[in-house]
Amino acid sequence: MARGELTNTQWTVLEPLLPKDKKPGRPPTWTRRQLADGIRFRVRTGIPRRDLPAEYEPWDRVYDLFRRWQRNGT
Repeated sequence: MARGELTNTQWTVLEPLLPKDKKPGRPPTWTRRQLADGIRFRVRTGIPRRDLPAEYEPWDRVYDLFRRWQRNGT
């Protein structure tokens, strides 16, 4: 686990608070935890969204999830 990423304990507390995915279909490529870590990294550091490190890629998926959660009040 890299510095600044959610610990297992933190994730078990946070996960039930996040909205559930409503789309049926194939399983997601990136875990919600990876995307949440990407959101937290970007907010914490203030870097441009396209400069996210490779472990949080793809930047557009992280940004899409951030905007959806921001719009619905999550």
